[in-house]
Amino acid sequence: MTENVMTWDRLINDKRFGLEHYHDSKPGHRSDFQRDFDRLVFSSPFRRLQNKTQVFPLPGSIFVHNRLTHSMEVSCVGRSLAREISIALREKYAAEPWVSKLDDMGEIVAAACLAHDLGNPPFGHSGEKAISSYFSEGKGRLLESKLTAGQWNDLTHFEGNANAFRLLTHQFNGRRPGGFAMTYSTLASIVKYPFESSLAGAHGKFGFFTSEKDDFIKVADELGMLPVKNSDNAVRYARHPLVYIVEAADDICYEVMDIEDAHKLKIISTEEVLPLFLAFFDDARKAHMERVMGYVDDPNEKIAYLRSSIIGVLVNRCADAFVKNEDEILAGEFKGSLLDHISPLERDGYRACEALSWKRIYGASDVVDIELAGTRIISFLMNELVEAVQNPDLNYSRLLLAKVPEQYEIQSPTLYGKLQAVLDHISGMTDVYALDLYRKLNGMSLKINN
Repeated sequence: MTENVMTWDRLINDKRFGLEHYHDSKPGHRSDFQRDFDRLVFSSPFRRLQNKTQVFPLPGSIFVHNRLTHSMEVSCVGRSLAREISIALREKYAAEPWVSKLDDMGEIVAAACLAHDLGNPPFGHSGEKAISSYFSEGKGRLLESKLTAGQWNDLTHFEGNANAFRLLTHQFNGRRPGGFAMTYSTLASIVKYPFESSLAGAHGKFGFFTSEKDDFIKVADELGMLPVKNSDNAVRYARHPLVYIVEAADDICYEVMDIEDAHKLKIISTEEVLPLFLAFFDDARKAHMERVMGYVDDPNEKIAYLRSSIIGVLVNRCADAFVKNEDEILAGEFKGSLLDHISPLERDGYRACEALSWKRIYGASDVVDIELAGTRIISFLMNELVEAVQNPDLNYSRLLLAKVPEQYEIQSPTLYGKLQAVLDHISGMTDVYALDLYRKLNGMSLKINN
């Protein structure tokens, strides 16, 4: 193990990004991390998540998860998981003068979980792919020679996680320095891939755009996160430890809840889901749960009971895995996710759910329809807006750009800045708004009074 390790005393830091000179203790019982949480709940980008696709089409006669309900559930699970871990770590570090900082883990993780999807464009992950493909496969290819290698990597690997960091930290037109002015610890806890886009590789993941690289370095260095050397001399750090908790909460929720939604939509039958969910438990617990379900006739209630039980056991197992591997996590040497390190029974149960989801859910007809429509809509909007910001004096461009909110820097002096303004606007759209704009620009939705 390396001698350089991260320490909780530095990792938990309530300094606010952009307001460093105003850092002071405020009166009252609400911590700065709780203020992060509340600030997100009352924000427009968070509210817009209610009209962004999680997996299944919105809206429908049967309620399924959208990005907002998913984020709220992830936040609940993340808080519980972090609190389990903090209780165990408090015993380990009882003699340390900073031990009370561990009590803030739950609030930091809860806020980070709320924010983790803020940068995702409409129409789920297909939205990310559509933006990237516009530059790698579409008309955007012609712009490569006009951008730096780093800027081009940002665009061809567009990533919602990096966009969330930008949304929270960038000073948009008319806004205050530091964006949301979140605490350093909350900001670091959402960056799942703490490296720049040149290291994105085949999986296409990274944590911050070229425009926010210095901001991320500032946060990482203040928190004592560990730089990781690489052959490209690119910026890369070991994860902030709380990222593992946010990641686990997200993985637990989307995997289990996607199957519950698919069951409600009758994509997967009750007879398939019951043994799949019961496989998380040993024979004694399984027998007890089957007796409990015998008192309930509604199959949806049976699945909901199993779902809540699975989340409970996965929270406990992931907490155990974090505490057991804490030394490796603080040293930046931990490999994989927390779910990779839980006991075999629950890990196998999770992998079985994962396999079924890929086989039966993500390729379902309604899901593919959303991806096809979303790709078409976003590709069209990208093309129209990118053309407009490059040729703002044309009549059509002038009319189209008049619809872009003033906070987005469409008049940036650089091409990269203009393109980012387009991405800021499109990624902030809801599914409904993007569809409506697409229809209007195609003359398919126009009100004319007689």
